[in-house]
Order: sequence, then structure tokens, then C-alpha cells
Amino acid sequence: MSEPWALLSYLLRYPEDGLAQAPGAIAALRAGKVRAPLERFADGLPEARTLQAAYVETFDLRRRVTLHLTYYEHGDTRRRGAALLRLKRLYREAGLEFEAEELPDHLAVMLAFAALAPDGYGAALLAEHLPQIELLRNGLREADSPYAHVLDAVAAALPPLRADQRAHADVLAQGAPDERVGIEPYVPEEVMPIP
Repeated sequence: MSEPWALLSYLLRYPEDGLAQAPGAIAALRAGKVRAPLERFADGLPEARTLQAAYVETFDLRRRVTLHLTYYEHGDTRRRGAALLRLKRLYREAGLEFEAEELPDHLAVMLAFAALAPDGYGAALLAEHLPQIELLRNGLREADSPYAHVLDAVAAALPPLRADQRAHADVLAQGAPDERVGIEPYVPEEVMPIP
């Protein structure tokens, strides 16, 4: 069986239907290191409305657990814009036009890309973002979110963090950068005090 990227993508999207398909899809997975955390997630699934509220509270109201992976590296800066354009180009080069409602750095979008892209493309993209995935995973654990189980499954499907990636995750944990260029207040010379 190929990696369960499509299922993981489904689980990390806004739960329109309360993830009604999740238990059956999880049960169809081969037993192992990816399935076990997903079973824990499915065991705790609340009713649809409660799950939707938890999703919004978890992912839309907390910057430390955003599903937008380039945010961890670049914050809301121009560099993030360049990173988003790079992802769109990468999707196009793999033969997939980007037409999602979410930004191309949303983890659910990246997982969907991994499910559809030619062999190697998706796994390489996800492996490139392992430090950000680990940071998100840690943030969900700290928040005691059931979605931490889904991130455990994502991590289980990827190679382990190398020492340099773990060090990079530690740097990213300090917080997203701010962009200060062009936001300094402008004061005309006539109102500046004379030195």
C-alpha cells in the first residue's frame, strides 16, 4: 500500500462532515506506526459540530499551531510570499495545477499533492518541511489537541528528523519573524526636533 497521504489530507481539512469517512478509512490501513495514532484520533472523535469548533479554535485562532507551514519559517513577510510562489511552481512542474481554496503551504494541500504527484515529489516536499511539521506536532501536543495524533501519523510516514533539522526546528520554535521594512513611522523634517 502507498503512503496514506490522501487520508491524512482529509483528516487535516476543515471537518465539513465531521470526518464521517475517517473510521472506515483508518480501519482499511495496514496495521502499524501510521495506523495506531490515527486509531487514537478516531476513538476520540466528537460529534461534527464539536469537532468543527475544535478545529477552528485549534488551527484558526493560534499562530503556534498553524497548518500553514511556511509561516513558521517566514512569518507574514515578503519571503513567505516567495515561498508560496515556489510551492505553486513546484505543483505545476509535477503536472498538477494548484486550485485549492487554501494557500499552497497548508499541510492538507501538501498532503493532497503528495497523494497525487508522481512518485517521490510529495515525499520530498514533506521531508523538506519536517522541522515545521515537528513544530506543529509539538504545539498540538502542548495544546492537548486530538489533532496531535494525526501529526504523529504524518511524522510516522516520513523519515525521522536529522540532527540539523531538529536544530532548525529549535530555531523556528523561537517564533515567526516580523517584517519591519516599510513600516517605520514617517515624520516630516519640519516636525523633527533640531539636534
